[in-house]
Amino acid sequence: MRKVYCFCEKHDIPVLDMEDAYVNPKKPRQKTSINNEHYYRVDCFFAVLDLLGEEFNDRFNEAKLLKLAKHYPDDFNHKDMVTLEHELGLYIDNILHDTRFSILEKIGDLAKLMVDTRKHLSYPLVYRLVKLALTLPVATATVERCFSAMKIVKNALRNKIGDDYLSHSLICFVEKGLLDEITNEVIVDRFHKMKDRRGKNE
Repeated sequence: MRKVYCFCEKHDIPVLDMEDAYVNPKKPRQKTSINNEHYYRVDCFFAVLDLLGEEFNDRFNEAKLLKLAKHYPDDFNHKDMVTLEHELGLYIDNILHDTRFSILEKIGDLAKLMVDTRKHLSYPLVYRLVKLALTLPVATATVERCFSAMKIVKNALRNKIGDDYLSHSLICFVEKGLLDEITNEVIVDRFHKMKDRRGKNE
């Protein structure tokens, strides 16, 4: 308050007496039964803090994170889920008091900083959940590409195509970038080795 008063005096700004009764500018004749200090401290300052706290809770919503983990029982069994709930609470409380985690923009930055600060060792299940969240967009995009490719590869003329052949065809269709790096010589050599192996088996 002293800094505020000094700033106001320096720039000739009128200063309110915090002990005076607060007057609502929208209803100046109505008594508010509170003073200026109560209004600015409780109704303004604390209200902003509550909004910031709510925003942090939305960013680190434990219920949402736990719900995500439940969809992946192969990665998080029942015992892991119980431990994860406890670990998440400790982790969130820890990073809220660590300024290094206050300037992160992407979840990839979070994963990297967890490794740099060795928090991935202290909170292994949280780190596993972060890695899962990192792979989800890639996995989802890959699945969507596969379904799009399936409509092209498995058409009316190839309706009876087998699962293995379909899988191999989809890989060739989806991963075109990787296949472009493979030379024809490598492919021919691969087929020659397969032929030799079949001959030996016979």
